[in-house]
Amino acid sequence: MKIKAMKIRFLVTALFMLIITGAQAQNSQVLYFMNLPQNHLLNPALRPTNSVYIGLPVLTGINFSIKNNFFNFSDVLSEGMQIDESTIPFLSPDFDRDRFLGRLKEMNYLEPTVAVQLFGLGFSAGRIRDLYIFLDINEHVGANIEFPRDLIRLAFIGNEEFAGQTFDLSALNADLNYYHEIGIGASKNITPRLRIGAKGKLLFGIAAGTLRNSTFDLTVNNDYSNSLNANMALNISGPVNFYVNSENRIDSAAFDSERFDTSDGIVRFLTNTGNTGFGLDLGAEYSLTDKIVFSAAITDIGLIKWKTDVSNLEAHGNIKLSGLDFADVYDETATVDELAKNMLDSLTSAMYVAENRKPFTTKLPVGLGIGGKYNLNDKFSFGLLSYSKFAEEQIKEAMTVSANMNIGNALSTSLTYTMCNNNYNNLGFGLALRALCSQFYFLVDRIPLSWKKAGTSNDAIPLPANWNTLHASFGMNLVFGNKMKKNRPAEKTETE
Repeated sequence: MKIKAMKIRFLVTALFMLIITGAQAQNSQVLYFMNLPQNHLLNPALRPTNSVYIGLPVLTGINFSIKNNFFNFSDVLSEGMQIDESTIPFLSPDFDRDRFLGRLKEMNYLEPTVAVQLFGLGFSAGRIRDLYIFLDINEHVGANIEFPRDLIRLAFIGNEEFAGQTFDLSALNADLNYYHEIGIGASKNITPRLRIGAKGKLLFGIAAGTLRNSTFDLTVNNDYSNSLNANMALNISGPVNFYVNSENRIDSAAFDSERFDTSDGIVRFLTNTGNTGFGLDLGAEYSLTDKIVFSAAITDIGLIKWKTDVSNLEAHGNIKLSGLDFADVYDETATVDELAKNMLDSLTSAMYVAENRKPFTTKLPVGLGIGGKYNLNDKFSFGLLSYSKFAEEQIKEAMTVSANMNIGNALSTSLTYTMCNNNYNNLGFGLALRALCSQFYFLVDRIPLSWKKAGTSNDAIPLPANWNTLHASFGMNLVFGNKMKKNRPAEKTETE
């Protein structure tokens, strides 16, 4: 029994870690006011005090994030709920469905992202060394899924309560992408008080998928079956083969695994340059006085045009669905596999593949940051930062206050409080330490303050109770030089 309990505990813990780490995000509220080379990712006008920094592959930075606005982890794994290898907790009859559905917003989203910095370089130049030039090579994987509340209500409550009703689900959209980024930028003092920065980015897309709906009306018929009136488009760039019938509708789909049988095939896939794009970051920092500093930035203005491995799928008209939902799983008249298979079969059989493949374009989610800082002295400061992210039809906002300490780049730390995702208990912390030429850092934007135990007393697992956002970064930089001098009172501190 102990071995089984340990195995179950390991599986759930591994699932929790997989959800977190399987999650592009450059927005760390903690990072903004710290003395780290990576803060130019948030605002290209910001620069560290060191003269030179080098970021080595993978070691220099791993940045992961998962965000949603409709559930906490404890909603999925409730206290006292039995956990075993054959049970998915939120499909259990004991699952608190009403509490979960009560948290839903009119529009809901799930956004897992990850970014890995493969290489980084920054150095001072110019007569007074106020010119700072930087280069980054990053890997980005991200997803943004948006869906209306009625879609989840229909799935969990079942069809009987909604017979004869029609629901507009056209707000259902999804974006998934994987791309490389090569960026080069610079920042410089234009006046003693004003510093500006810009970064241009060359993007190479590897794989992507976008789902768009102009019409997506779901009707619950009187016999509890579902009819879908759809006008939807699914564009894919990736190693997927679709097989169609005489009407050009999808019979089946399969992952093109043959191209990955050799290392050459994997390298060709990962070094594909057929899907190109461009991006731009702009930023500024203005010292109103020696103690009051304002800053602003707009990041990720750009797009990628996808041309290789393109498949264009469309669905029009009425689609007959099975009518199965989670209620059938609860009363054991259907399994999860049957539910998923019937839904997938209904949708794929109604979709057809366009004969003429057309390239498609995806836009980067634009970020807007506006910040202010009050310097108590040359080591301690208080900061205020507003960050907005514009993704399709949603605007995601966060407001952060912080207390910061920067002792050169020997020690940099920040303690933050953030309001975002309808939560107001988000504490964050960042710490960077320098040992000789090595600078180690760790940042987390959401520290769980309350925990619950999922499972029974024999296999209880501690999990965050109110977790719905996590953003963490960690890595190591090679840094050189950190001599500071005071200029005229109106000027900012410069690096020698």
